[in-house]
Amino acid sequence: MRDLNLKAMEYFEAVARLGTVTKAAEELAVSPSAVSQQIAALETQLGVRLFRREKRRLVLTLDGDRMFQTVTQAFGAIRNARSAIAHQRDLRNLTIRVSPSFGVRWLGPRIGSFAAENPDWNIRVDATPDYSAFDTESVDLDLRYGTGSWSGLTVIPVMHDLILPLCSPDYLAHLKRRSDDPVEQLASARLIDSVKTLYRWDLWLAGNRIILPEVTYPFRFDRSSMAIEMAKQAGGIALDSVTLCLNELERGELVPFTTEFEVLDFAAYWFVCPPRHLNRRVVKRFLDWLNTACGAHDDAARRHLAARGCSFRQGSAAELIDVKPWGL
Repeated sequence: MRDLNLKAMEYFEAVARLGTVTKAAEELAVSPSAVSQQIAALETQLGVRLFRREKRRLVLTLDGDRMFQTVTQAFGAIRNARSAIAHQRDLRNLTIRVSPSFGVRWLGPRIGSFAAENPDWNIRVDATPDYSAFDTESVDLDLRYGTGSWSGLTVIPVMHDLILPLCSPDYLAHLKRRSDDPVEQLASARLIDSVKTLYRWDLWLAGNRIILPEVTYPFRFDRSSMAIEMAKQAGGIALDSVTLCLNELERGELVPFTTEFEVLDFAAYWFVCPPRHLNRRVVKRFLDWLNTACGAHDDAARRHLAARGCSFRQGSAAELIDVKPWGL
């Protein structure tokens, strides 16, 4: 194989197919003399004439025709393989559906590292409150928020929610000027309601045996990202997940309202797909990356809260609100 002159064979195939050196040179984007030189070199190597000239065309000799048939089949196979590879490259897509706040606040800032580790794959992320209909949609996996009860699918927990009341330092200082008692502070505070979270204010107040004279929500949002932003702007106290706002806590833009009540800790974010999808190499690779990234984030969140004096309580699915939409 090492003595084969593939360039000469490529030039020979073009001349044999097109009938003239000039046309072959135009197709190959080289000079006619370069084509003639390669043909002459191939004939010298083989020790036979491949063409004979008839008027203005080059006609294959018997040996030339035999070579042409073989080269045509070989080059056709190469072209088919190249097309198949290009088509497969076009199919190297990973499509992920993710709840909006988790997509924007957690996945979005991190997905670039997965893309850098897998540069041959095209990644599409749909941040939407709708679950995927895997039988009819071209989606590889969901990152779902909920209790994990989806039958017929592979469901793997990847991240916990760490729920506690959060507010800005300025708003907390404002409340403390009125009282040192957290319950009294809550009674005068503006409570920000994330209406699609699994654990809302009514459950939290009941779980901590707190009775307020009146519970009102001046702000209600269907996205945790909006509730967190309002709390950061000193708009009130948000009962939300450290998973989604660890950066704000680390920068001091948000603080725990109080450490007197335990942080509720429960599995809330899930990798979901049909079992067959795990046969795709890129899906399995994404799951491995996701577990590593989620584990690192979860460890950082727990360390931060523990350093602030927070304690944790394991939550159960029985005490969580059933949420039909997953619009976090």
